[in-house]
Amino acid sequence: MTPARATFERTLLGSTGLEVCRLGVAASYGVPAAAVEAAFALGVNYFYWGSFRRSGFGQAIRNLASDRDRMVVLIQSYSRIAGLMGWSLERALRELRLDHADILLLGLWNKPIPERILDAARRLKERGLVRYLAASSHRRPLIARWAAGHEFDVLHFRYNAAHTGAEHDIFPSLPGESRPGMAAYTATSWKQLMDSKRVPMGEKTPRASDCYRFVLARPEVDVCMTGPSNAEQMTEALEALRRGPMSDEELAWMRRVGAAIYSK
Repeated sequence: MTPARATFERTLLGSTGLEVCRLGVAASYGVPAAAVEAAFALGVNYFYWGSFRRSGFGQAIRNLASDRDRMVVLIQSYSRIAGLMGWSLERALRELRLDHADILLLGLWNKPIPERILDAARRLKERGLVRYLAASSHRRPLIARWAAGHEFDVLHFRYNAAHTGAEHDIFPSLPGESRPGMAAYTATSWKQLMDSKRVPMGEKTPRASDCYRFVLARPEVDVCMTGPSNAEQMTEALEALRRGPMSDEELAWMRRVGAAIYSK
């Protein structure tokens, strides 16, 4: 079932037709299996099997096998050697006991992706090992070009209260129809936004859930990635959904904090 319209909690991932929770969870930081499964029970379903593949996260995916059709599983490839991409993907699928990934992410390309890499990814899609192709980059103009050119089904990019450049470099370039799914990462700016020593005097220090709520305020962002390392951090991430949209005053506060941190 797809939502009639996007909400603060759920949306469609661009034009893929995949229904996703607007909070995603990455495997790399150590969140235990039970916390991932508890989040899934509350609707979280965008699971990112990245470069550091922790055993607890993998166990959660295997434990949730009976609900495979409700999960959106993304597998990342950093491979710069086309011939190794398929080997890496198939190894990941075996570890997760999946016959396919929903999304294959070509990770952290800060220059145009060579055709040999794109061809290798397309062949994996033709084989049915992945359904959709994605790319990530820190270069906002490159993300904007990919989005306008319909080169990828999903794009991952940096966006947070300290790094708001996507608001003028990416979001205005998104096509009105048939746009790619958009997933933002580093919502806490590597925890800088939560560091009381960096927050201006007189301002409240943001929580992780505040950072996620700031990102989710943008309708252009389908998924805000989280990287919990334990059950408590997973619970705090879920607080973003429970607390709901930020007020104008809260958004202004986050922008003040972010601007101060960026200026340093």
